[in-house]
Amino acid sequence: MIYKSLLVEVENNIATITINRPPVNPLNTQVFNELSDVFSKLDEEDDVRAIVLTGSGEKAFVAGADISEMAGLDLVGINKMNKVSRSVFTQIENSTKPVIAALNGMALGGGLELALVCDLRISTEKAKFAFPEVGLGIIPGGGGTQRLPKIVGQGIAKELLYFGEMFDAVRALELGIVNKVVPAEEVIPVAKEWAKKLAQKPPVALQMVKQAVNAGSNTDIESGLIIEAACFGNAFSTEDRKEGLNAFVEKRKPVYIGR
Repeated sequence: MIYKSLLVEVENNIATITINRPPVNPLNTQVFNELSDVFSKLDEEDDVRAIVLTGSGEKAFVAGADISEMAGLDLVGINKMNKVSRSVFTQIENSTKPVIAALNGMALGGGLELALVCDLRISTEKAKFAFPEVGLGIIPGGGGTQRLPKIVGQGIAKELLYFGEMFDAVRALELGIVNKVVPAEEVIPVAKEWAKKLAQKPPVALQMVKQAVNAGSNTDIESGLIIEAACFGNAFSTEDRKEGLNAFVEKRKPVYIGR
C-alpha cells in the first residue's frame, strides 16, 4: 500500500502506519482520506491482527490539523472537512483490529483527538499534549469534547479544553490519557511488543471485547449488559473458543486461527 502522506508496513501480523508529513505531521483532507483507505483495507486483512499508529520524526505524533488548509475554508468547506475527519476518527475507533498509538512527540488538537480514538496509547517521556482550539477562536471538532470526558471526567476535561494549556506525559498518564510512558527510543518497540502480544490473542474475542466496551460506554448499564451478552455469545461460538478451552485443559499454549 503506497500513499503520499502515510508509510505502511506489515510484518508478523502487525501493521505499522506512520503519518509522514514532517516536521509535525499535520492532518489535512489527504491524510484523512488515506487513513480511511488504509484502515478499510487492513480491516479486510485476516493476517493483520494489530495496528500501530505513529508519526514520523521525533517532534510530533500529530501537532493538530493543517491550519493553512483550514484558514482558507468558508463554513461550507470547514463543515465538509470536519465531516470527513469525524468519520475517519470513528472508523479508526471501530476498527476490527486493536489499534495502539505510539505517541512519539506532541499530540495537539486533532492529533490528540486521533490518539483518543486508538485503543491503547504509549507515549514518549518528552511528549506534550493540549487542546489549544479555544485560543484560536474555535473548539475541537473531531470528537475531543465527547471522548475526553469519558476518560478524565467532566471537570478535568473542561479544564483542559477551556484553558488549552500544554501538559506533559506524566500528567497524561495520571489522567489515564496514556497507558504507559517510556523513553523516546522505546516508544515504537514497546508499541510493537504490545501489538505482538495482542496478535497472539484470539481475534474474534478481542473484537468482541472492543465492541462491547465501545458500545457500552455510550449507553446505560442495562443496555450495555445486553450488548456484552451478545458479544459473549459471538465469541463463544468460535473455533478459537474451543481451542482456548482445550489448550487450558491440556496445559498447552493455544494456537488461534481467527474464526
